[in-house]
Amino acid sequence: MLTPITGQTAIVTGGSKGIGRGIARVFARAGAKVLIVGRDLSAAEATAAELTADGGTALAHSADVSDWDAVQGMVAAATEAFGGVDILCANAGAFPQSKMIDMEVEEWDAVMATNLRSSFLCTKACIPAFKAKGGGRIVLTSSITGPFTGFPGWTHYGASKSGQLGFLKTAAMELSRYNVTINAVLPGNIATEGLADLGQDYLDTMAASIPLKRLGDPEDIGNAALFFASKEAGYITGQTIVVDGGQILPESLEAIEEI
Repeated sequence: MLTPITGQTAIVTGGSKGIGRGIARVFARAGAKVLIVGRDLSAAEATAAELTADGGTALAHSADVSDWDAVQGMVAAATEAFGGVDILCANAGAFPQSKMIDMEVEEWDAVMATNLRSSFLCTKACIPAFKAKGGGRIVLTSSITGPFTGFPGWTHYGASKSGQLGFLKTAAMELSRYNVTINAVLPGNIATEGLADLGQDYLDTMAASIPLKRLGDPEDIGNAALFFASKEAGYITGQTIVVDGGQILPESLEAIEEI
């Protein structure tokens, strides 16, 4: 059993929906005070209200996590509301689907800003708050796409998610002097609103290619993030955990059929 995180403050970016909402729900149920961060304030408020109604402590905050001033404001809001920051879950991400021949340069830049630049900005912004607390935990939401797999239309997404892992290694060394750990969760296909937009055929095909024969739940990612944020994971930094139902294991469709 993990040591409770009751009373600790967690920032969850991209926390108003999908995987972020699953992470926020897990942390709120574990006793953390959660700042739900998203560009859409009304969506963040709805998630915060949901967690509060479930007995948790949560507030909403609107911020563009690719903007330095906005990210500093996010940390200030968490500090003012909850007295500091103990945990950062840098989860915000975008995954528009465009093949390279059709992709506008602006789309590439926007995905890099939301997925990769934000990981750096949020981490940097939280350092003073972690120093004030004597330590902290950072959990990045990366992906199997990029580090392990590829999918047509997601060159920008895959590059950004691989980039997060390159950032992770050196960040872990630099942050160690502040007693801060940083690790990453790599989700496979998780049943979220964004994935549902890709259509039922895509969902069925993906489920069939996973050894456990189903898509993951957002709270599956939340549970992995909670472990990395726990006292028990205090000697783990610069590491990754894949949460994908075994999706990256088969070497072919024939291997799946043999199960």
